[in-house]
Amino acid sequence: MKELLIKIAQGLVEKPEEVSVDADEVNEDGVVVYHLHASEEDMGRIIGKQGKIAKAIRTVARAAANRRGEKIIIEID
Repeated sequence: MKELLIKIAQGLVEKPEEVSVDADEVNEDGVVVYHLHASEEDMGRIIGKQGKIAKAIRTVARAAANRRGEKIIIEID
């Protein structure tokens, strides 16, 4: 899942080398929280107008996780 998020984010930003994803341990509800990090200048590109790109990233990642039987949350830091 980390690789998927990194690939998507790197395709959107101007500084792909600064994109990173950290994952928390599975919590008591069985949910894994992924933290997406990018440079300050590129955060607007990841979030998009009115959060539309961020919502699309979350939708694609949830669909991929659902196929694996996982539950995830993506936070853009």
